[in-house]
Amino acid sequence: MNEDPSRKRLGRGLAALIGEIDRPAEPDQAVTRADGQVPIEFVAPNPRNPRRNFAEDELADLAQSIREHGVVQPILVRSAPVPGKFEIIAGERRWRAAQRAGLTEIPVLVREVNDRTALELAIIENVQRADLNPLEEAQGYQQLIDEHSYTQADLGQVIGKSRSHVANTLRLLKLPNVIRDMLVDGQLSAGHARTLVTAADPTSLAKKIIDGGLSVRQAEALAQKPDAPKMPSNREADAKDADTLALEKLLSDTTGLAVSLAHKGQGGEVRIRYRTLEQLDELCRLLKG
Repeated sequence: MNEDPSRKRLGRGLAALIGEIDRPAEPDQAVTRADGQVPIEFVAPNPRNPRRNFAEDELADLAQSIREHGVVQPILVRSAPVPGKFEIIAGERRWRAAQRAGLTEIPVLVREVNDRTALELAIIENVQRADLNPLEEAQGYQQLIDEHSYTQADLGQVIGKSRSHVANTLRLLKLPNVIRDMLVDGQLSAGHARTLVTAADPTSLAKKIIDGGLSVRQAEALAQKPDAPKMPSNREADAKDADTLALEKLLSDTTGLAVSLAHKGQGGEVRIRYRTLEQLDELCRLLKG
């Protein structure tokens, strides 16, 4: 992917980006109205914001703080198609709380950016603040991959995370909806959820984890037990060498599916087990590159 000059600014995070407001304005840099305030009704949320869940108790607490101290940090916006209107890039929670607090005006920082950069900034702010749940984070990453042809390495550089973190987070999208709900509700952590990706019956395993209050390490041990639901192994499994087992693990981690190798002489076979058509579609996408 071609290097975008704005990437280097993005890699420093939102705080550094906002700090640039004191520099002389350039065509692509942030500009604000004279008083930095706009009527709150002129600002609207971004429908592509990766964050979907806003806890009611947190909104109530923030609204109370805003009543007493106002909106301390400006909301990052960009111009909307309608003249004089703005679309939120980052800060939707503050905007929602300001509405609850009864504010008629809010401070904004206007930045003219394209859809890709707006999505990058939204993800960066929310990841840095830990405002996204793991599933929202994964969906945001996938959105950048689907819409702007990012690689996992690109994402790691832009978001400030390792490639392995990006890959492991994306694996959460392979989970069935019932497990996703448990993840969003906080019943399961991202670490717990990752242990379920290759399980043949992730729902029953998830219930055991929740009912037993198991740690991630305990969940991993449970998933590896001989009686745990998993892909049937070949008779030759016990005779597999360390290199074959390592390659199976690499392929499983890459695809997010259970992979078994049967190597015989100069040839062999690879078996990949999927449970849903969505997983098959994702496998086909990976094979196509």
